[in-house]
Amino acid sequence: MDRNQATGLVLIFGILFVYFTFFAPEPSKLPSEQKKQKEKVAAEKVKAVTDSAAVSEALSKLGLGDSAVPAVAKPVVLENADLRIDFSTLGGKISRIELKKYKTFDKKPLLLLSEGRSVQKIEMQLDNQKVNISSLPFSAVSLTKAKNDTQILKMSCLLPGGKAVHQSYAIAPAGYQLKFSLQTTGFSVPEKAAASCFFSLDANQLEKDLAQNRTTSCINYMEVTNGFGNLSETSLSEEKADIREPLHWVALKQKFFNIGLISKTGFSSAVLRQKTDEGDSASVKKMEAALEIPVSGQGIAYDYYLGPNQFKTLKTVAPDFDKNVYLGWPVINLVNRFITVNVFYWLQDVIPNYGVIIIILVLLIKLILFPLSYKSYISMAKMKVLKPELDEIKERTGDDMQKAQAEQMKLYQQVGINPLSGCIPLLLQMPILLAVFNFFPNAIELRQESFLWAADLSSYDSVATLPFSIPGYGNHVSLFTILMTASTLVLTWYNNQTTTMQGPMQSMSYIMPVVFMFILNSLPSGLSFYYLVSNVVSIVQQQAIKAYVDEGAIRKKLEANKVKNATKKKTGFAARLEEAMRMAQEAQKEKDKQKKGKKGQE
Repeated sequence: MDRNQATGLVLIFGILFVYFTFFAPEPSKLPSEQKKQKEKVAAEKVKAVTDSAAVSEALSKLGLGDSAVPAVAKPVVLENADLRIDFSTLGGKISRIELKKYKTFDKKPLLLLSEGRSVQKIEMQLDNQKVNISSLPFSAVSLTKAKNDTQILKMSCLLPGGKAVHQSYAIAPAGYQLKFSLQTTGFSVPEKAAASCFFSLDANQLEKDLAQNRTTSCINYMEVTNGFGNLSETSLSEEKADIREPLHWVALKQKFFNIGLISKTGFSSAVLRQKTDEGDSASVKKMEAALEIPVSGQGIAYDYYLGPNQFKTLKTVAPDFDKNVYLGWPVINLVNRFITVNVFYWLQDVIPNYGVIIIILVLLIKLILFPLSYKSYISMAKMKVLKPELDEIKERTGDDMQKAQAEQMKLYQQVGINPLSGCIPLLLQMPILLAVFNFFPNAIELRQESFLWAADLSSYDSVATLPFSIPGYGNHVSLFTILMTASTLVLTWYNNQTTTMQGPMQSMSYIMPVVFMFILNSLPSGLSFYYLVSNVVSIVQQQAIKAYVDEGAIRKKLEANKVKNATKKKTGFAARLEEAMRMAQEAQKEKDKQKKGKKGQE
């Protein structure tokens, strides 16, 4: 390229740059964007027409036609240190709920409820007409403060003839509870009347893992008589419950947050429904509650809870409202409720880093369980010392399993070993192991807390994204899960050095950690980190016990027991066990004899 050509190209690029920067018209929107914009405008028009029609219908039922206050919706805001709640004067309904101290997984404001993703309706029998209160225009609005700094928002729909509908919302200076009451004046209300309250939520995606978000969202409720109940969390198909018993509360729960409706006098009945639109990536789960509440005088009252599923916060809201934090089956629940949760909160008050809290929690649990771990190791060491005798019995008895078991039991009695003594300590540790498995995935305290390479201990840590998805594993690589699996395999190898387990069972002990790697890959990184630290501590603990325990001394003690027990009278349990095994052996011999007789006749 010569100098003239180069100069020409530079001039051409310069002209094009100036044209597209200063003079070119703005590009038109893409067809998909244009379509979305048109759909949004159309939806707003439909909503405006629908709202207008609903207002006209409500006023018409009150005998006011269209001559009453026009339906002009105006925004009103009520907020405290934790919440910002937007209302619309059209119906006096909640239109937006923001939790000020939390963010979504992508660091946006956390909206528990946003515009257009909720339907709220209250219907009451007024002057022998069922009126949709939530379609009335509330034009008189006042915002005041009580002596205790409680903010009170009052909205009134003033109607001719001295008739009116008043709605009141009250919120404390801090916290997540919102008190609601509705009163009417000038209307005739039937005795023992009930108002119908409908609340639906198309839940926003607040967490990174949409699939897990969906399978941890559901409707929970508390019946006065039958206690706690819920629709299935894991089901993505439509679920429904028709409850004809009084209820204390209903909660539309997501993984870490919920919207609760709570009545001190009780809701008289409820119809609950939930379903998942798997094709809509913006929707987690659609939940709705249709509640009946008795009318007291000329009004109703109930409370909202609009906040996090934090165990110690929920305990103060309503009876058993803390059950919105799942802590496992009954026995596991007790361990979490009275031990794990309290220790975790105590550590949280003195240590700011949650990764360090997990490490200390492991050390405390290991310290408490050390006597059981030591006893289990000693039991396995005894079995290892007896391995030559056990192998000899197996070789001598061949395929006769019952004879082999009988001789093994006889040997155990001679040396004073209970073959179950190694399993019992492990079984006693299981409740704590399962308690942690249920606690960490549901602990909002870990949400968006970082440690090492994990940005969020309440979600999986992804160090690499695969170009494909592996069934049961996913398309991301969790490093904590891989390290946990590796440490489990090392711990298993150490355990197998002190056990008599062989063959398929020993192979299975190496396969199970790999299976759990698939299960834990999409679970919270805090849980995988806990198991990783627990495995490392267990390996160190076992090496320390191994250095302290003298297998030669154990052999001498077993030989001494053999001499001592040679003349010792068998206990009732041992005698009965030996007699049962002898009878089973004789029954098997008789069965084998009959089989041989039948074959001879053939």
